[in-house]
Amino acid sequence: MTGNICRSPIAEAVFRKLVTDEKVENKWRIDSAATSTYEIGNPPDYRGQTCMKKHGITMNHIARQVTKDDFQTFDYILCMDESNLRDLKRKSNQVKDCKAKIELLGAYDPQKQLIIEDPYYGNEKDFETVYEQCVRCCKAFLEKPH
Repeated sequence: MTGNICRSPIAEAVFRKLVTDEKVENKWRIDSAATSTYEIGNPPDYRGQTCMKKHGITMNHIARQVTKDDFQTFDYILCMDESNLRDLKRKSNQVKDCKAKIELLGAYDPQKQLIIEDPYYGNEKDFETVYEQCVRCCKAFLEKPH
């Protein structure tokens, strides 16, 4: 989540494709946002876009920061690592009537990889790993009753 150009846009695009394939996209409002202000207004990292194109998944996302409204309107805010989880929980405590359940996306991974590491300083293989984790986690999340 940190800058909203690597992991969360991949997770957003993967989840959007899954709900579209299942024909339940009208039941979901899907977005991704940053905990920081570093990348606001920027498109996803080109390596993530390349990885997603390889898997036939479209990404149309511009980085934005998480807002107070997000905590009040979304049912779930899923994040990538402990520092995101800490930041989001701290921010949610300052929001009256926060309805979002804040969790690690990795908590849904059948392979129990709790943390989805930031691939920013890595290579193509690291983006591929993020993609695979997101697919596993998003599928498991979608299959659970909501």
